[in-house]
Amino acid sequence: MKKVVFLILSFVLLSVSFVYAQKTEMDPEAAKLYNSGNKMLKSGNYEGAIEDYSKALEISKDYRIFYQQGIAYKKLRKFDKALESFHACLEANPDFHIVYNSLGTTYYAQGDYLKAIEYFKKFEESVKKKKLKNRARKYISLAYTKLGDKELKNKNYKKGIEYLTEAVKYYNYDAAYLKLADAYIEMGEYQKALEAADNAIKYRSKKSKVPKGAPYFYKGLAYKGLKDKANAKENFVIAAKDKLYRDRSKHELKYMN
Repeated sequence: MKKVVFLILSFVLLSVSFVYAQKTEMDPEAAKLYNSGNKMLKSGNYEGAIEDYSKALEISKDYRIFYQQGIAYKKLRKFDKALESFHACLEANPDFHIVYNSLGTTYYAQGDYLKAIEYFKKFEESVKKKKLKNRARKYISLAYTKLGDKELKNKNYKKGIEYLTEAVKYYNYDAAYLKLADAYIEMGEYQKALEAADNAIKYRSKKSKVPKGAPYFYKGLAYKGLKDKANAKENFVIAAKDKLYRDRSKHELKYMN
């Protein structure tokens, strides 16, 4: 399969502000430890924060303590521990919907994309703000794109296309469209490859790190497959302006003359 440069977006964690517990809300001793843990978490002392949260949980099984403990574990990349804390948080308070997002991002970090999608979908369903719903849909798309990428690497093009098609239903992700273009070319479905490449161009964001020449290169391959030499050349010429696709594009142009 032809190489595609795939942008891996880093997640911006959706976090809640530190809420310093009041005596009326939490056991006073647990509250002291919780507040101390929050200070340590904010300063980057994650081990110290976990120690205080653990002591607080011996006194009170408050959902907020579990949640902040999970955040601290996640900062240390102790994902199994973070999942334990987040699930305990959800069990303690099923209405604390923000934890769905944290579960989703943690499963994503572990590479369990199906589980990540499950919790991102729950997060989308549970929140009312459009901004948060759109963020959840973007995360769902990223997870589906990872699943699609994995299938394409194993040459399971049909399954890969299935996942990538789901990805772009949730969010117009240029990298997902680019991978669709690549997969369709491998399947000999050149018209669909053109449509996907055009969408990769259309929905390219200003912050995208996907090479600008990539979709034009795949358009060139699609037109080549359709025996449209003129359009193939035109797109390979554009792709050749991108240093990452220069050699491959020039190679294609050389053998079309």
